[in-house]
Amino acid sequence: MSNQNHMECHISMDRNTLFRHGGAVIGSVDQGTSSTRYIVFNGKGELVASAQMEHTQIYPSGEGKVGWHEHDPIEIWRNVCHCINVVHETIAEASPQQETIKAIGITNQRETLIAWNAKTGMPYHNAIVWDDLRTTTTAQQIAKEAPSGNDKNRLRAKTGLPLASYFSGTKLRWLLENVSQLRKDLQSSTERENVRFGTIDTWLVYNLTGSALAVGHVANIGGIHVTDVSNASRWLLMDLYKCEWDTELIEIVCGSHKNPVVPFSSLPAIKSSSEVYGLCAVGCGIKALEQVPIASILGDQQAALFGQAAFNKGDAKCTYGTGCFLLMNTGYGAPVPSTNGLLSTVAFKLGDGQVCYALEGSVAFSGSVIQWLRDQLGIISSAPESETLAITVQSNDGLYFVPAFAGLFAPYWRDDARGCIVGMTASHTKAHIVRAALEASAYQTRDLFDAMYEDSGTKLSVLKVDGGGTKNNFLMQFQADMIDVPVVAPKVTETTAIGVAYCAGLAVGVWKSLVEIQSMWKMDKNWKPCMEKSERDKYWKGWKKAVTKSFDWTKDS
Repeated sequence: MSNQNHMECHISMDRNTLFRHGGAVIGSVDQGTSSTRYIVFNGKGELVASAQMEHTQIYPSGEGKVGWHEHDPIEIWRNVCHCINVVHETIAEASPQQETIKAIGITNQRETLIAWNAKTGMPYHNAIVWDDLRTTTTAQQIAKEAPSGNDKNRLRAKTGLPLASYFSGTKLRWLLENVSQLRKDLQSSTERENVRFGTIDTWLVYNLTGSALAVGHVANIGGIHVTDVSNASRWLLMDLYKCEWDTELIEIVCGSHKNPVVPFSSLPAIKSSSEVYGLCAVGCGIKALEQVPIASILGDQQAALFGQAAFNKGDAKCTYGTGCFLLMNTGYGAPVPSTNGLLSTVAFKLGDGQVCYALEGSVAFSGSVIQWLRDQLGIISSAPESETLAITVQSNDGLYFVPAFAGLFAPYWRDDARGCIVGMTASHTKAHIVRAALEASAYQTRDLFDAMYEDSGTKLSVLKVDGGGTKNNFLMQFQADMIDVPVVAPKVTETTAIGVAYCAGLAVGVWKSLVEIQSMWKMDKNWKPCMEKSERDKYWKGWKKAVTKSFDWTKDS
């Protein structure tokens, strides 16, 4: 585990929204890849107060560890506690009579996996982050073991997912094979029952509903062990149709022929996305939330879909954050299989209702490319500067940037790809490189956009967007031009947090229906396509050629 960095906590509050529409009614824990946020909303879905803290990004060094990425689970739990405590202290100072919030929801970075011991509450190892590459060879090995020969789609029919390092199941297998104490406990008839696996949502619920083993103990014990269907659908271990853990999948992915057996008791119970799972415990470490219901769990991208009020079949949203994620609601009853490199996944499940499914396209590097230009190359000093530089040139002048730093996700699924800049001449400047980096997000989104049309037969008439990338007007206009449909952003930009807040509010009666929630969605910005078809086609042809240049970089020949 890492030593916690004492990073700054950024706090804000809107006194106007605090004193209207019932005041602070729902809290959202938004635990992301780079930071943790806690946001409180009023009865009209308006932001009342928030706090945010970054956490340490751990990149293990040494031979064979390129592309490894970890988080400290204890640091994340401490940051969650701190953000929640300071928000409620701030609210209490402004309004001592403010009632306790009705419920909280949790939305999280998906696929990131933690293993811990229920008897001590302590993790066996750092959390393995969703974009970590250490299990690339594991995924390849599972594919090679397919009865029909090398087949990375051997589990798609049951899981909706290809075999890739991205998903939690391969990370679980790595832990089984490399963490000696975990192996020992799983092989012990008495200790096996104390092993727990979970994504970040499960870890936080466990700690919120548990209490400290002793004064000063850094993690809690005795909490409930649950997840929701949207997170469970990202493990490679869940039957997408039954929404249950599947014995055959566990045996295949976890390598039961050579590793300790993974008992069902070590996996979280799969629940809906909107129900009361339990109450925050007295002594959990957060006084303001004691006995407050935890009433929603949603993976971050599914939460953004819900926050964009994409409740109808064919509704879609794209989030521009660390990565880029396009999700389309495909309706209830059964998932839509993809033949174009997308993921068939769960969108949400409300209480005892039917499961709503989605198609998803995932891009690993979007906003993180701009961060790379700033922190690693020093080409820009801030994210906003990327737009300032990009608009100083009229076009990319034939220069393309393919940000395949950890391979390419959808729709290519090429783990052998690596980042490249192509078409460069002596006349290009850093402005062209920055512009090409921004354009890459739009090109990759069009890749997903086109694949989604091929799979679903649904042509989007508008694309709802959210995330930090929507602050970049150049990127959003170029996106509208490349997909040739309007791009719209909502007034409430915290779509991930408001999405899980809505789900929690539905579970405890703050909001009564999806129709009521849909009525609260309001458009803020609208970018309309204005590029000539011939110019669009020229850009697109160049991108498709550039992508092929990133292939085969990790192969010997």
